Amino acid sequence: MTRFTLTEALMIDPPAGVAPRGRVDIEIADGAIAEIRPTGQAAPRGRPVDATGRLVTPGLINGHHHSHEHYHKGRYDRLPLELWMNYVRPLSPIPVSARQVYLRTMVGAIQALRSGTTTIVDDLNVSPVLIPEHVEAALQAYEDIGIRAFVGPTLFDRPFFRALPFVEEEFPTDLLARLSAVQATPPDEVLAFVRAKSSERHPRQARVAILAAPSAPQRCSDDFLRQVRAMADDLALPVIIHVQETRLQAVTARRFYGRSMFAHLDALGFLKPATSLIHAVWVTPEDIRLIAASGASVQHNPNSNLKLGSGLMPMRAMLEAGINVSLGTDGCGSIDTVDMLRAVTSTALVQKLRGDDPARWIDAAEAFAAATTGGAKALGQADRLGRIAPGMRADLTLWRLDSIAFVPLNDPVRQLVYGETGASLDRVIVDGQIVMDDGELTRIDEGAIVAAIGEAHAEIEPALAAAEAEIEAMMPAYRRIVARCRAENIDPAILPARLP
Repeated sequence: MTRFTLTEALMIDPPAGVAPRGRVDIEIADGAIAEIRPTGQAAPRGRPVDATGRLVTPGLINGHHHSHEHYHKGRYDRLPLELWMNYVRPLSPIPVSARQVYLRTMVGAIQALRSGTTTIVDDLNVSPVLIPEHVEAALQAYEDIGIRAFVGPTLFDRPFFRALPFVEEEFPTDLLARLSAVQATPPDEVLAFVRAKSSERHPRQARVAILAAPSAPQRCSDDFLRQVRAMADDLALPVIIHVQETRLQAVTARRFYGRSMFAHLDALGFLKPATSLIHAVWVTPEDIRLIAASGASVQHNPNSNLKLGSGLMPMRAMLEAGINVSLGTDGCGSIDTVDMLRAVTSTALVQKLRGDDPARWIDAAEAFAAATTGGAKALGQADRLGRIAPGMRADLTLWRLDSIAFVPLNDPVRQLVYGETGASLDRVIVDGQIVMDDGELTRIDEGAIVAAIGEAHAEIEPALAAAEAEIEAMMPAYRRIVARCRAENIDPAILPARLP
């Protein structure tokens, strides 16, 4: 059994409030928190690890990102979702090796740890052809660096271009024929792959685990959604699904279902606990009521929603309805970073644009709770993650209190949320293992990995550029569809998500 004790720590545990407890020793044994006691009450058990002058907090939980986008970092701007997403899922998939997949996964994993993230959820696109070795390479990257990860090979049985209205009218016949002719792994095979992998990588047992990741209602048939739901229920897997991120998707919902996507999922029996509704920006009060009644969570990605112009979800209304809210970054293709500190900060800032009553603004403590306890509950892991308490897994971050962000020290959580950049991060512990020590990652040669990522990107960059040029041929049709949807009315009950 591995045992060590963090000594002389200043500790914050979100459910107990944000006021730090007095100096404590935190004993860690076999990957879990064994005991928390006032410093000096007993001699440290196992190896003593000096945490004097350190703020110990639960590690952040990044509830949503896409590792397959990491080679696209920095390539796009001023594009709404329905135009941008074609570039990261091109007509002709970028050919990559398992080694290149391993390296691109490390892009996000390194930045995640360096921004205080101990758990990351990876919605990993495996279309059009599932290559098991690529999924294994991503899993191995997370194993090697030491982060906790939930990986969901993306599940859908409708091609992405079929998830929009007016496709038959606006796409040229030859383009439709070409898109329809793409040979893809049958959806049932991808579903079976996830089922098989979950037996060896179940979230209750494995640090690097599998979850169910149906892409979105409009990209899945009702029968396929029922199959995914049945699998997740049978195997007790968390579920993540994108729902009504944009105004265009609100139009799509009315055209496809005659109701919101939330109402449609509810009618299918899909909304349940340990199910994350990613984005949920364009919602009505009735949608909020349905989500709250189901026990599902909403997964807020403020920076991605801002950069893509998607809008601002009504977080206060959701919290008041009793909905659990978690936080995520989304993929590097859209927002260019996996820095969860930025997501937490943005949540506490941009949500203040909703309403003139300061008492209802989201504050730093609520944003921090969404990134810790909220993330754990969304994944069905509230009994294991997101807190510092005996019996919880030891997923912890230690911040230097002599760093300028915390000097002078008045409110550690506010200063962490509003003032910290990651420069103060000293240690990161995941599953009881120190994966960052004195600011250095302990399980990988970071310099060598970063150099190899650059080399891998250089190898595939010509293919990226060629794929982007190919996508340009589709843009006129997509822009016409976006314009037509913009001209359509949406449910007047939908809460405002953008400034006029």
